[in-house]
Amino acid sequence: MTGAGKEDKKRRLTPLERLYLVGVEGVTEVLLIRHAEQAFGITGTVGAFRDPPLSERGEQQARLVGESLSNVHLDAVFSSRLQRALRTAEAVAGHHELDVNVIEDLREHETLRDIPDDKKAQDVLSREMLRALQARLLDERRMDVYPYSESSYEFRNRAVNAVEQAIASQRAERIAVVCHSGVINIYVSHIMKSPYDLVFGPDHTSINVVAAGDGRRVVRTLNDARHLETPDGSLRTTV
Repeated sequence: MTGAGKEDKKRRLTPLERLYLVGVEGVTEVLLIRHAEQAFGITGTVGAFRDPPLSERGEQQARLVGESLSNVHLDAVFSSRLQRALRTAEAVAGHHELDVNVIEDLREHETLRDIPDDKKAQDVLSREMLRALQARLLDERRMDVYPYSESSYEFRNRAVNAVEQAIASQRAERIAVVCHSGVINIYVSHIMKSPYDLVFGPDHTSINVVAAGDGRRVVRTLNDARHLETPDGSLRTTV
């Protein structure tokens, strides 16, 4: 083989490069973006809790994440149908002249879904019980602690499948999936083979990057919210 032929021959990837999908062909970069801050009070009705609009600060956050990705190539943008995610996705897609593809199963965990929309959580569960459930959530990190709610198994199954649907929808270099803290946690937990539903606290509009290819998924970066650090101060929020 000539010297030129040797130079043209592709370098064999190391095991770690293959493991982390570095230099592997056909890899899709998935930007899992949490929605911007929502506007609702903890004493509101269950219906208001399920699908609140963005807060005033959330509108600013959505604008900033859109601007931060304006010069990044995106092949497609996907979103939950819930308005806080959809509005954030529109702020991202608008810079790329892309439509937002809604995937129903990207919605957040259906906490207290069996309680009527016009009721408050306190109408069904005592304040003492709600505090006890919150304490259990902190300790066990599983959504199963909540009664009247979607089970952890149901949530994990649909959330992982929804992200995989976005990945499989087309051959792409990079896609944005705008969704919710619970969905992002579940997908990262799935990749890391963790038994927990909650593994970290993503800030609103944080960008979390996963590589998908070669039949595997790899977490690359978590909770990048540098775009929320402005000359007038930080706009970072988590809850």
